[in-house]
Amino acid sequence: MLHQIKTSAARAGDTILGDAAGACALAVMLVGALYLPVVF
Repeated sequence: MLHQIKTSAARAGDTILGDAAGACALAVMLVGALYLPVVF
């Protein structure tokens, strides 16, 4: 099972960075939306 995970991670190296950037963007938007009512 560990071998399969390593193989999948090596095969999808480029897309992992894009997925991580998208996840960070979603987290920033969520935090921004939660703090938005405090501003007004």
